[in-house]
Amino acid sequence: MRNRIVFGESLATLWTLPSESVHLIYIDPPFNTGKARRKTQIRTTASEHGDRTGFQGRRYETFKIGSKTFADSFDDYLGFLEPRLEEAHRVLMENGTLYVHLDYREVHYVKVLLDSIFGRDCFLNEIIWAYDYGGRPKNKWPPKHDTILVYVKDPAHYVFNYEEIDRISYMAPGLVSPEKAARGKTPTDTWWHTIVATNGKEKTGYPTQKPLGILKRIVLASSHPGDLVLDFFAGSGTTGEACHLSNRRFMLIDNNPEALHVMVKRFERMSDIEWIGFDPTPFENLFATGGDGLRHPSRAAL
Repeated sequence: MRNRIVFGESLATLWTLPSESVHLIYIDPPFNTGKARRKTQIRTTASEHGDRTGFQGRRYETFKIGSKTFADSFDDYLGFLEPRLEEAHRVLMENGTLYVHLDYREVHYVKVLLDSIFGRDCFLNEIIWAYDYGGRPKNKWPPKHDTILVYVKDPAHYVFNYEEIDRISYMAPGLVSPEKAARGKTPTDTWWHTIVATNGKEKTGYPTQKPLGILKRIVLASSHPGDLVLDFFAGSGTTGEACHLSNRRFMLIDNNPEALHVMVKRFERMSDIEWIGFDPTPFENLFATGGDGLRHPSRAAL
């Protein structure tokens, strides 16, 4: 099977997949914030009369390129997730793993729901992704983490590639041997990792884009080369890029046209993708001819 990107509703698409056909699932469902999520894209150019001040006092003028939005409100959030998580359990192989990325609003309820679908003995980890960015309210402790719940299909038989996990620096390298300090240590269930920087190379402009480093760690730890990885809330397609860089196959599903537009640009250098329910050709041509004011290479030119 080639890599696939599906423009469609997640549950309807999951119904079409064979049982026990997927090795790893990662999903980042809407967090049910009760409001629309928006991400504005900007471009800056040097200007003596610009509206921003940068490094060493240089002035820059800001231009709004566009914005991307999606609704993040469900009257019955668990009712929305439950049939999709039941299908996730069905399509996972016997040694498969599910990662569900949530925030503090819903994680407690989803944990109970997953216990009922997978079984409490199939709960493997609660991973805390901690970051340090953005505003800090003065009336409570600033919320600066997400939670990733990890469940396996069979607690006696699942994939966990300990030697493939990226290693991190010791906080006090002087307390360990030089050899250990040079090698680094294995991450715990608390992952300190920055968010996607607003001016970084990773940035796609999608509102809920997650860092590539987080997804690569998951893919490398819980799948083997050649395995199929599924993300049915694909968003900007970070799961697909992590798989591509790790020699895994991927299937991405999203029903937001803006997500598919982002993925066309993100994967324009890849030729082994089957697009289902969506024709990427007009958008490939747009990106190739500089439709956003910049010059991008077309697939034919690579």
